[in-house]
Amino acid sequence: MRSRLVRWSVVPMSLALALSGCAKGTGGGARPAGGVTYDPSATFHGTLSIMGFGTGDEIGKVRADRAEAALGGMDVKLAEGDLDIQQFLSSVAAGSAPDLVYANRDQIGTFASRGAIVPLTDCVKGEGVDTTMFDQNALAQVTFGGAVYAIPEFNQVQITMADSSLLDKAGLTIADVNGSSWESLSAAATKLLQAPGGKLKVIGFDSKLPEFLPLWAKANGADLLSADGKTAQLNSPQVVKALEFAVGLYTAQGGFAKVKAARDSADFFGKGNQFAKHELGAMPMEQWYVNVLNDVSPEATLAFDTFRTPRGEPIAYSSGSAWAVPKGAKNPQAACRFAKTMTLVESWKAAAEARVAKRKQDGKPFTGILTANDRADEEIRKMVTSGGRPWDSGVQAMYEANDHTFSLPANPADNEFKTAWQDAVNRVLNGQEKPQQALDRAQRDAQAALDKAWAEWADKKTN
Repeated sequence: MRSRLVRWSVVPMSLALALSGCAKGTGGGARPAGGVTYDPSATFHGTLSIMGFGTGDEIGKVRADRAEAALGGMDVKLAEGDLDIQQFLSSVAAGSAPDLVYANRDQIGTFASRGAIVPLTDCVKGEGVDTTMFDQNALAQVTFGGAVYAIPEFNQVQITMADSSLLDKAGLTIADVNGSSWESLSAAATKLLQAPGGKLKVIGFDSKLPEFLPLWAKANGADLLSADGKTAQLNSPQVVKALEFAVGLYTAQGGFAKVKAARDSADFFGKGNQFAKHELGAMPMEQWYVNVLNDVSPEATLAFDTFRTPRGEPIAYSSGSAWAVPKGAKNPQAACRFAKTMTLVESWKAAAEARVAKRKQDGKPFTGILTANDRADEEIRKMVTSGGRPWDSGVQAMYEANDHTFSLPANPADNEFKTAWQDAVNRVLNGQEKPQQALDRAQRDAQAALDKAWAEWADKKTN
């Protein structure tokens, strides 16, 4: 197992013991209420209904075909598009839940606390799901109350992306904009900025707020949430300083409104993206954008590196998707087998091979895939093909970032907690409040939501 930077997702000893038990096939405690007896030799009939997932490309289709084949003669019905949370919760309440849902990992804690999904203790044991193959950050993010509630799938991290030609003209390097020195980053943003006549032509640096506050805060040594998921820490001095700095980068460029307008006007997924048109100096961004840029603007002048702390250490905020079985699912064992097959090393390898073949046919390099399966990642990395500079450095940064991740722990107020800090950042960006004031308010709102949600969950356990 590769080493990980884990500070927000510290796995409690009780959880570690439970997971090791599951990995050995010895269970993980008593069967939860409504548990299912899993028969490895079982065959399935009828229809498996899945909400929130679609086979939009070969990575999804190859694995879904394998997963459907593992169900024998069972039909699979997909409700494509992002998971509609209200529709899902309503279906559970009405007793018409789908058999399987595909959700963001940061939603799992809330779903579990509300009883909308079931623990996968029996699934892990009965279907022989090897939890040791999963990234431990991802696994901790779908673990609530000591039980695993979902099977993690993709992984997403951030790296630093920059326009190398703009860096060269300003006498800068990627090291000036990767976060390793906030003083250098601030100076670089000003040097890269182009705003003739007050009209923003080139964004010097986009700190990607509000979404990336967790990244800036962690780079400054701050945890937004305690390791047990019960205590908000949104207004700690380190978080306040991180927000002040990241917002200050916008202020020095004419304010967030101007930067956002320029950002929104870019053809982000097309040939006229901000790097192709030399309209952005640098930014932290999720790793999948490397592949987008290689597809639509392979001749763009780019430079890549990990995002770094002021101490020069690589760091990335890990997020991603996961499979969960709803309460009341009519085919829970089939759902478990489908999710297991989707995340097997062999399934990921087959999907990656299909992607490699397609990229080769298109005359483009294969830049890798990040999964929540460590063993699959090791195999897929062997398939990466060279695209020359700068693409090889982008792939290298992606894998280095993936080795130094952190994530928010599961909690029963995921949405309320996220809303509290994002609203705070937006109030600062819009000039409504100062960072300290906004984060103080967010702290009160987030803690109240956490206290209420944890208390309600405790009452459910007692009753």
